[in-house]
Amino acid sequence: MPIDQAELNSDQVLRRDIPWETYMTTKLITGTALQLLRRYDKKTENERAPLLENDGPSYIRVFISILRDIQKEDTVEYVLALIDEMLTAKSNRAKLFHDKSLADEDIYEPFLRLLWKGSWFIQEKSSKILTLVVSARSNKNGLTANGEATDSKKKITTSDDVLKGLVEWLCIQLKKPSHPNRSVPASINCLAALLKEPVVRSSFVQADGVKLLVPLISPASTQQSIQLLYETCLCVWLLSYYEPAIEYLATSRALPRLLEVVKGSTKEKVVRLIVLTFKNLLSKGTFGAQMVDLGLPQIVQSLKAQAWSDEDLLDALNHLEEGLKDNIKKLSSFDKYKQEVLLGHLDWSPMHKDPIFWRDNITSFEENDFQTLRVLLTILETSSDPRALAVACYDLSQFIQYHPAGRVIVTDLKAKERVMKLMNHENAEVTKNALLCIQRLFLGAKYASFLQA
Repeated sequence: MPIDQAELNSDQVLRRDIPWETYMTTKLITGTALQLLRRYDKKTENERAPLLENDGPSYIRVFISILRDIQKEDTVEYVLALIDEMLTAKSNRAKLFHDKSLADEDIYEPFLRLLWKGSWFIQEKSSKILTLVVSARSNKNGLTANGEATDSKKKITTSDDVLKGLVEWLCIQLKKPSHPNRSVPASINCLAALLKEPVVRSSFVQADGVKLLVPLISPASTQQSIQLLYETCLCVWLLSYYEPAIEYLATSRALPRLLEVVKGSTKEKVVRLIVLTFKNLLSKGTFGAQMVDLGLPQIVQSLKAQAWSDEDLLDALNHLEEGLKDNIKKLSSFDKYKQEVLLGHLDWSPMHKDPIFWRDNITSFEENDFQTLRVLLTILETSSDPRALAVACYDLSQFIQYHPAGRVIVTDLKAKERVMKLMNHENAEVTKNALLCIQRLFLGAKYASFLQA
């Protein structure tokens, strides 16, 4: 689309003069509609407020009939701008669309149709208006056009049609934006309102929408990007109440990205949403284990030390802290440790430096002819990851310290030569832990611990 058309805004559109009289002459609008438009058009909010207060549904009927019967793009844009202006001034005016007197009107059809055609301005305004209007219906479980029963024979667009159509359009905008800067923020803004509804969560997950949110979870600095981040986090939080969405979140990079944001964010509203999301996810599947592995307990401690004013946030942090402690207890088991070693994903998770873990589980290392210990030695020989090498050296030194025959077993498995090589490693963390391991191998645990102290 031409860039001047793409950058069109409401102020520019509302400066136009629309030939309402000509439309009446050509019978595209009625005489009554013309009278209403003359009273309303080019007036201030203060002048329009009493008109909408006294006869709001009549104005809605006129706007809908124009969008239904007039195809001229300038006029369509103008009426959408009028409706948007009306709802921006007072969002509860969206309820006017659901007035009983409009039960025979297909209030949704023009906006749903315009989502897929016309300028970006038309699409953006239609999506925003549709979101506000469908969210304002009183009968959230019903399928009628405006939340009221209707005996009309003609097919009327249902709220389900609207919600499905909106989700489809929003997902397309997130995948292939029509506008380089405005598609994504506009879509996320609508989703943050719509995902409160179970039917929308279901449609969004079925449309594979969850993965479209994940790239948007990243640290923000400008006012615009902070608002987009906040609304994205709001979407994720709403989805954290829906089991099928949780399964998608579990297989994505959502958790590490949320952690990255919460570590660096000073915006209380963003931190609050992320912490509440963590609270919801903590007991689901492997999320608790992942949170501990990613260092969330330390981040929670850091967040608790800051001066937050929001009681919900403080309560959620306390809840999260307790839940993570329970998870650490469950995680400090030999099965978890064995899985970590067998996968070669060694990191400084809490169990490595926990004396209780080593005392309680030291005999488990004897299972399957010291299988876990042998894999640990393989990591020392084959891994190129400095963190894995450092942890493996440390764990070997812990085995020597806690197993009664630790030094003999490790010597028999020819571990000394492998560890000695690592004492010249370029990474300081590796050399430090290789030295500790050699000290315990040669001097015994007591003397090595004395040297460390």
